[in-house]
Amino acid sequence: MRRSTNRLLIHAIHVLLAASCAAPFAANAAAADAALKVGDQQLQTRGILEASGQLKDVPYTIEWFNFPAAQPLGEALNAGAIDIGGLGDAPLIFAYAAGAKVRAVAATRSTPLDLAIIVPAGSPILTPADLRGKRIATTRGSIGHYLVVATLGRAGIKPSDVSLRFMQPADAKSALASGDVDAWSTWDPYVALSEQLDRTRSIANGVNLTSGLSFQAATEASIKTKHDQIADFLKRVAAGQRWALSHPDEVAAMQSKVTGLPPSVLKTVYRRAQLHPVAIDDALIAEQQRTADLYLRADVIKTQLDVKPSFDRQFPLDAP
Repeated sequence: MRRSTNRLLIHAIHVLLAASCAAPFAANAAAADAALKVGDQQLQTRGILEASGQLKDVPYTIEWFNFPAAQPLGEALNAGAIDIGGLGDAPLIFAYAAGAKVRAVAATRSTPLDLAIIVPAGSPILTPADLRGKRIATTRGSIGHYLVVATLGRAGIKPSDVSLRFMQPADAKSALASGDVDAWSTWDPYVALSEQLDRTRSIANGVNLTSGLSFQAATEASIKTKHDQIADFLKRVAAGQRWALSHPDEVAAMQSKVTGLPPSVLKTVYRRAQLHPVAIDDALIAEQQRTADLYLRADVIKTQLDVKPSFDRQFPLDAP
């Protein structure tokens, strides 16, 4: 039975990797301007927009590109392969530190229960203190990577006291199932998938450790050349996110059709995240600076960053 659930979970993760990799959604294509190339993770943004009706009557073409994690999405932004995409606070810092010419143009906040370090059901690891000397899988530069650093720091464990194994989610899942790693630091829907299909359990989460911030980030070039499309897209995303707060079942059902993931998993994702748009203000930028400073102290990035230039405030939120 355990082997079959492992296969199901690995299949589901591969669905996330492959689904909608570059599937164009043409909205009113006859009147469309240059296509807006949008990067998504696990089809979450697209699922919210589809379910909330925000993709109706879009006066330009949207081309969707799906990614398994923030790192490859950030690389696509840096290469100019996409115009805009959603990624967490830590991945944005990682991309900015690497010299990516991108700017955060909109922000959301979620309850960081959707970010966790998980272990197999029978693992002797019960608390973060038990991670000393253990092998932990995560994706480099991801919010999972940040959670490991912050969790170890709070437990008084040096990063050098554990073995971090950097890999993409599908490989991390396999490594945890096979015993090649002892724990996996990841995010939803991977956390929810593992909990429901493989009975893993969480020994740490992001509450009181991470900001719960995530962003829509756009390239400097696209901000200049596709300003109107970006402004319209961000308004639709914010409206969809507000709608999804009170309609998690509808969002889960829509995304299940697109991804093939179980609706029960997706309901868990949306209900516990409570994702909602927030304004980019001085307090939010200060939070992002603290995240960057922790990355520096942990030697994840090598130079002190001033994160203010990584934000563009010319796309203010409409009132809720």
